[in-house]
Formats: sequence, C-alpha cells, structure tokens
Amino acid sequence: MKPFHSVRGPVAVLDRTDVDTDQIIPKQFLKRIERTGFGQFLFFDWRFDPAGLLRPDFELNDPDCAGAKILIAGANFGCGSSREHAAWALQDYGFEVVIAPSFGDIFAMNCFKIGLVTIVLPPAELRSLIDSVGGGAFVEVDLERQLIVDPAGREIPFAFDPFQRHCLLNGLDDLARSLTHADRIEAYEASHPARVSTTALSAREPICSSTDAVNCAVVALPPWSAGGVATS
Repeated sequence: MKPFHSVRGPVAVLDRTDVDTDQIIPKQFLKRIERTGFGQFLFFDWRFDPAGLLRPDFELNDPDCAGAKILIAGANFGCGSSREHAAWALQDYGFEVVIAPSFGDIFAMNCFKIGLVTIVLPPAELRSLIDSVGGGAFVEVDLERQLIVDPAGREIPFAFDPFQRHCLLNGLDDLARSLTHADRIEAYEASHPARVSTTALSAREPICSSTDAVNCAVVALPPWSAGGVATS
C-alpha cells in the first residue's frame, strides 16, 4: 500500500444517498480473480445504457469529472453487501478519496485496507463543499493537516481515526504492520521450536518418532511425489 499524504485534483459529485455496493460494482463482474481491472465496471448500470453507450445524464460521465481523484457522495455510501470489489473498483477508476456524511461500516474498512481514504463530513459542510466545486474546480485533501481546501481556498477541518491516519500516512497495510514487528516475531519463533516438522515428507517417511511404535505408520504418498508409491 502506498503512503497517502495529500491530493489535489478535480472532483466528481454523486449526490445520491444509500448508494450500495451492488451499484458501485454489479455482481456480474465479481468473477474476476485479480484485484485490478474493476474500474471499467464502476457504476456500470448507471454509466452505460443497454447498448453499452455512455449515459450523458450520469454524473460521472460529465466531462468536468474527467480524471477526478476525489468523489463526493451522499449519506450511507457503500451500504449493502461486504464485497471488497467495490473499494477496488473505485480505486482502480482513479479515486483516492471519498467524502460523504456517512459510510457503510464494512465498505469503509475495505477502503482503509487498500489505502482509499474515506472522510466523513457533517451534511451542512458537505453541501457547502458540493456548491463550491462546479465546473471542474480543483479541491485539495490534506491528511497530514486533516483539512479539505475548496476552490475558493476555504479550509474545512475533518476528524480522522488516529490509527488509520498513521497507517495511511506511512503506507502500512496489515502485512506491513506485521513486518514492523519482525524482530519480535523471529525471537518468538526461535524460542518456541515447532512440535512437529512442517516440511514436506519424503516417500515412505514415518509420520512419527521411532519411540511411538503404537501409532507409527508409513506415509502413503501419491505416485507423483518424489518416488512415492501408494501403499495400503
């Protein structure tokens, strides 16, 4: 996960409440096995008509939204199912920040896990921000200072979870956070030898020690393993 400090760019406004994850990324596109490539299907049923042509009346199809890095949405954005693909699609489309009065809890956590910043603003502040961004105006979001700067230069402070802010600023996903404790993990492993070997067994290697004669057996490995021959 790459660190996030700030972003400045054009804004897309999706002024709709209760936008669920099935609208963000419809179910027929969940069969992909990669995390990438979902951006082309973002809001598919709203962006395209049955013939596959762009709907000119959909908000994100407005030319002023081209290249938008910040999405402003309505309350309860990301409600519905827990599909991670919704966050992946938004990020793959190019969004780095989503601002709304509230989010679906699981959706917001999925965004945090991949470094997509979700910011909660009170409805009145959000409405004021929406009114200021017409015509492709740029907005800046600064996570270090916890400020949104609108096109007129007005600074709007926002609250943010300290732990999530630390992780985002430093690019720490779950794996990276674990690796910050690598020395302690290695020390624990060294002081706690494994009770059993976790390496692959060779053909016909006993699965127990020679002292455990009662329960000891010969492993019957499949023919494709190293010289293994199936036995009964």
